Amino acid sequence: MDFADFIIKKAIKPRLEAKQKEEAIREMVHALVDSGEIGSDQYDGIVQKVLDREQLGSTGIGRGVAVPHTKHPSVERLCGAVAVSEGGVEFSSLDGDPVNILFLLVSPPDRPGDHLRALENVSRKLRDDQFCRLLRQSNTSDDVWQLLMDADKDQFGS
Repeated sequence: MDFADFIIKKAIKPRLEAKQKEEAIREMVHALVDSGEIGSDQYDGIVQKVLDREQLGSTGIGRGVAVPHTKHPSVERLCGAVAVSEGGVEFSSLDGDPVNILFLLVSPPDRPGDHLRALENVSRKLRDDQFCRLLRQSNTSDDVWQLLMDADKDQFGS
């Protein structure tokens, strides 16, 4: 599964404003609402489901990366947002460090395979130091999108 299959280009936030976990999740879900991918009436429910998932254990996986995710019946297909934070977000990460690269995934409950494939793709690509460095340096949504497309073409070492 490629980034192009689930990341919503209009939901890329190259300059995340949030400094705390809940604020970051809210900002990213709002980006999906603004993109038209999810309905505004589903905003609160999706935010709560992501926060509930975080209660099970932080999705801040270390190395400045977090992949908050959930399943929600209001979405018809897997969708995702990407955000980059210059100053970092306190995310209760496994290594204790703030995160500056965030991928949010929301999928329908009846499509667990898509959800797992997307998580696997994101985590595999985020192990590549060059890819992460370039993401952190991205200034525009187009820059981030181009990096994701390059990653889909295996332009990085992962």
